[in-house]
Amino acid sequence: MKARMNFFAKAPVLLEAMRALNKAVDESGFERKLLHLVKLRASQINGCSYCVDMHVKEARHDGESEQRLHLVSAWRESPLYSERERAAFEWTEAVTLLPQSKAADEFYAPLTTHFSDEEIVQLTMLIGVINTWNRLCVAFRSQHPVDRQVEAA
Repeated sequence: MKARMNFFAKAPVLLEAMRALNKAVDESGFERKLLHLVKLRASQINGCSYCVDMHVKEARHDGESEQRLHLVSAWRESPLYSERERAAFEWTEAVTLLPQSKAADEFYAPLTTHFSDEEIVQLTMLIGVINTWNRLCVAFRSQHPVDRQVEAA
C-alpha cells in the first residue's frame, strides 16, 4: 500500500490545531496507561496500523505490559483490565462505532460508576481525537515505520 500524501504538509494550520487539541486532551489528567489503551483500542477498530504501532510503542515506553497490550482486542475475555478500564473500552467502542451503538445507555451507564462527569467528557474527547487521527491516517494511507528486526525476518 502506497501513501497518498503527507497531509501534515498540505494543511499545516489545521494539523497544528489538531496537534494542540491532542496535546490538551493528553494533558487533561487521565492516567497515561488509560490514554494509551483507549487510543490503541480505537485504532484497532479503525484498522489504523500507523496509530496501532505508535500507541503500542508509547504504551511500552510508559510501562504498559506486553501481555496487556496484546490482549486489548480481546479485553472482554481477559481478567487483566480493571472495571474502570473495561468501562473505558466499552465507551471507546460505542463512540467509535457510533452508527451501530448510538452511544446507548447500556454503554454510558458503567462510566458513571468509574468516572466523574468531567472525566467522561475528557474520555469522549480522547476518543474523538484518536478517531480523527485514525481517519486521517487511513484515508491518506500513512505508513508506520518498519523496525529493522522485523524487516530482516
